[in-house]
Amino acid sequence: MKIEHIAMYVNDLEGVKEFFIKYLDGKANDIYYNKKTDFKSYFISFEDGARLEIMNRPDMEDVGKGVNRTGYIHLAFSAGSKEKVDEITNRLHEDGYEVLSGPRTTGDGYYESCILGIEGNQIEITV
Repeated sequence: MKIEHIAMYVNDLEGVKEFFIKYLDGKANDIYYNKKTDFKSYFISFEDGARLEIMNRPDMEDVGKGVNRTGYIHLAFSAGSKEKVDEITNRLHEDGYEVLSGPRTTGDGYYESCILGIEGNQIEITV
């Protein structure tokens, strides 16, 4: 079994699209728009075939996002090397995103950082 894609509702559809393109080398398709429901979405594709669907509609509920919450907690992206993890983390930090941890080697052997990305969603950058 393979995960086909992950989806998330977002407030700033264009801003989130640009975040994944700018920092994580995503490629976006053309916007999908359903005029009847006012639903809009993009699929962001990544080098290895993984896809993220970002979506927006006017009747979304936007609840608080504590760092330690139940449910899906972060999206992890493999940068390919420690140097690339450092580079992406530094770029995000310089652009004002909060680095929650790292870059560091974790107790289970991962070299990673975790940042609080667009709209309070955690992004893990790992080798």
